[in-house]
Amino acid sequence: MIELKPFAALGGADHGWLKARHHFSFASYYDPSNMGHGALRVWNDDEIAPNTGFPAHPHRNMEIITYVREGAITHQDNLGNKGRTEAGDVQVMSAGSGIRHSEYNLEPTTTRIFQIWIEPTTDGGQPTWGAKPFPKSDRSGKLVTLASGFADDGDALPIRAKARVLGTTLKAGETAEYSADKARHIYLVPAAGSVEVNGVRVNARDGAAIRDEATLKITALEDSELVLVDAA
Repeated sequence: MIELKPFAALGGADHGWLKARHHFSFASYYDPSNMGHGALRVWNDDEIAPNTGFPAHPHRNMEIITYVREGAITHQDNLGNKGRTEAGDVQVMSAGSGIRHSEYNLEPTTTRIFQIWIEPTTDGGQPTWGAKPFPKSDRSGKLVTLASGFADDGDALPIRAKARVLGTTLKAGETAEYSADKARHIYLVPAAGSVEVNGVRVNARDGAAIRDEATLKITALEDSELVLVDAA
C-alpha cells in the first residue's frame, strides 16, 4: 500500500525567514489523522533565509535527523557541540533526557533541509550530536544508510531507534531496490526529480507513505535525489 502525499497538499507556514511544509502534524498545522507514520513523527521541508534561523530551544526524547539539500546549517548546543553541516551531509541529534540547541543559516543564500524526527526506542539517556559527510557521488545508483539504530549499519550515524534513514541519487532510468519487513513503516521523499515506486509516481518533495510492501522498486523518471526512512 502506497499513500501519496502531494507537496502542494502538505500543511505549512510562511514566517518570512522560514518557509516550512509539514508532511505530518507540526506546530500550527494540526491534523489528528496525520500524526506520523509509525515511529516517524515529523518530516519538515524547510527553506531558511540567509542569516536567519532557529534560536536556542529545547528538545527531549526524540531522534532528530537533518538532511541538508542546499546550503548549510550551523548547529550549537548547551553541551558545547558546534558544527556546520552542508549540502550532502547529515547531522543527528539524540535529544535524550534534554538538550537545548540553535540552528542558523549563516550562508549568503537560502538553505533547504529535510528535518526528520523519529521516536526513540527508550526515553532518557545522555543527549548526543554528530554530523558526517555523505558525498552524493558515493550514493549514485544505490541506497546508502545515513543514520541507523541497527548495529550492523556501522558506517551510518547512530540513532536510538530501530530505524534507518537512507539516501540515493539516481540518473534517469536507473533503478534501486529496497527490501523490508511488510509490517514496517516506510516513508520516501524525493529531494529533487521524480521517481516511480512500485508503479506509483512520486514527484519532487511529495511524500510516499508505504506499508505492506516487501520490496520497493524505485525507478528514476529523471535525475533524482531521494531520502527514505524505514521505521517501526
